Amino acid sequence: MIYTDRTAAGRALATHLDHLRAADPLLLGLPRGGVPVAAGVREIIGGDLDILLVRKLGVPWQPELAMGAIGEGGIRVLNPDVLSHIGITPREFAGIEDLERAELDRRRMVWRGDSAPIPLDGRTVVIVDDGMATGATVVVACRVARLHRPAQVVVAIPVSSAEALRRVAAEADQIVCPLVPETLGGVGTAYEDFHQLEDDEVTTLLA
Repeated sequence: MIYTDRTAAGRALATHLDHLRAADPLLLGLPRGGVPVAAGVREIIGGDLDILLVRKLGVPWQPELAMGAIGEGGIRVLNPDVLSHIGITPREFAGIEDLERAELDRRRMVWRGDSAPIPLDGRTVVIVDDGMATGATVVVACRVARLHRPAQVVVAIPVSSAEALRRVAAEADQIVCPLVPETLGGVGTAYEDFHQLEDDEVTTLLA
């Protein structure tokens, strides 16, 4: 299965989420790539759309590989399997985390400004990204969401590695992922169009 683009992936994903329609779900896209997927889901099942701000802590020479992730509320998750193989020093790790926290703060200002996020309390929350390789970012997203006491946390992903699904299973009440390749060379291999989104594309979708 190859998705045309992220929005098409969201529409395809929505066919596996119809059971949530009556719950008036709150779809939380992980910027940037998860936002058009979440918007595609919303086209089909309705609900509200917002963002959940998290940042991957990528390996310096392989940024797509997560050695951890951070989120709002001071949440941080490490990926010990990756960290044990890369030999990064605590100082180097701290420097990367500082940079990513600064970017997280920048994105908060760009996409939220002074506006408050949609409350999660008591809602069926659906965390959406464009794919999972290690699952570190989605684990952080689940933990950030739990701080706000939603009724349930559902993770909906168009494509994932089996390893990431196992990791996230302990964090979510339900996981929906229609495509789990035996070998995931990279999330982008599941898409014809996997371009790097710009800030204004996310802004338009959220509006």
